[in-house]
Amino acid sequence: MKIVLMVLGIVLVCVGAALMAALIRTLLLPVKHAAYRPEPDEKEALVLARKLSAMVQCETVSHAGETDVLKFRKFHEVLAGLFPLVFEKLEKTEIDGNLLFTWKGRKHDKPLVLMSHQDVVPAEGKWVHEPFSGDIADGKVWGRGASDTKCSVMGFFEAVEELLKEGYEPEEDVYLSSSCTEEWAGDGCPKLVAQMKRRGVRPYLVVDEGGGIITDPIAGIPGNFAMVGVFEKGKADVKFTAKGNGGHASAPPANSPIVRLAAFVMEVEKGKMFRKAMPPQVQAMFETLAPYASFGLRYVFENMWLFKPLLVKLLPKISAQAGAMLRTTVAFTQASGSEAVNVLPEEASVSANMRFIPHQGMKESLALMQETAKKYDLSMEIMHANDYSKTVDIHGPAFGMITDVIQKTFPGVAGSPYVMTGATDARVYEEICDNVVRFAPVIYGPEQMRGMHGLNENIEYSCLPGCVQFYRNLILENDRRSCSGR
Repeated sequence: MKIVLMVLGIVLVCVGAALMAALIRTLLLPVKHAAYRPEPDEKEALVLARKLSAMVQCETVSHAGETDVLKFRKFHEVLAGLFPLVFEKLEKTEIDGNLLFTWKGRKHDKPLVLMSHQDVVPAEGKWVHEPFSGDIADGKVWGRGASDTKCSVMGFFEAVEELLKEGYEPEEDVYLSSSCTEEWAGDGCPKLVAQMKRRGVRPYLVVDEGGGIITDPIAGIPGNFAMVGVFEKGKADVKFTAKGNGGHASAPPANSPIVRLAAFVMEVEKGKMFRKAMPPQVQAMFETLAPYASFGLRYVFENMWLFKPLLVKLLPKISAQAGAMLRTTVAFTQASGSEAVNVLPEEASVSANMRFIPHQGMKESLALMQETAKKYDLSMEIMHANDYSKTVDIHGPAFGMITDVIQKTFPGVAGSPYVMTGATDARVYEEICDNVVRFAPVIYGPEQMRGMHGLNENIEYSCLPGCVQFYRNLILENDRRSCSGR
């Protein structure tokens, strides 16, 4: 008994010493404040707002499996009117409504690709401002596509337009890439990448949408932070089907199709199937944000050597978004059964959307779902699947250039890596590029986050000059580093 008490005492002393060391470390490290707010010239901001408004007014809704090329060519006419020098001076390639502009540099060693999509999702429900009005009101541009993502399309077109007007000649090639099928993961971007492969182009850096300057990214961490997506989780759409004999609902048998499906769903929902682990990019995110956090969060995030196992365990219970960065997720989204309430179905099904994490990728995750489905006598159909994307080296020069340009353009804004739990066109470029980041240089507050794919989409136009300046600075910095041999 004395030995047990002695061991327990030693353990408590060690734990206490570790906690005290973490506390001292937290108190000694400097505290930072994210004070950046855009303060643009109002006239400049309104000029850009009007350009974005004109783009929003041109309806470019896309639907899976369909490409209305004439609709997108009408949008191209709008772009040509807004950015005439881009259309006059750059080499334009259009493939079924998808656009690729080439701005030839003196060298072709470190090509830069700026990209974002033309298409938008449908706009349903009752809006405060009509979804394709492009209204400019209350300091915002309203309408479908204002934030997702015609704002960034406007930003890089305007950046190149201004540089052309100034007579600038790039050192390195610059490409402007914009598909019209992104919202349904269509073949638009693959067609553009295939064109670049035929030309033998291997970009040094690709910058797409996905991340952004996010306001209050985590509760307890106030301010604006540049969240730069460095990889995407994989994705699959999977259907599970149970079969039975049907019959009248007045005499239900045991283990009918819906009962088996319900039991299967409950087992998956318990969340024990997929391992939780913290990718190094997520740890880097927490460590980057730590100096800006409230004391309690700072104490935890600045001492990952001590608290990481606890965070891995607790984060999924605190935040669904944070939890999704730590494990493969499954969301059941569709169900079907009998067409009459008093008839047992001969066949019922549920469908799920899965997102794969690198430490438990597509093959292993799907195998676990298959194994669990068999327990309940369910068949499994994989309707679509792709694995997680490549990861940008967060310690490499390309990511460093992005964070440097963020600091130059948005003083005081921390650039942090983060994991994309959604999907973008960017993954297609990974076939020909090692540095594909997801970052739209505009501010997304809670209202803008709710509006994407939802009601009342908008963007505050005060952030548009910064968006343009970011793309200008990125082109210039890539050229400067090319000249200096970096």
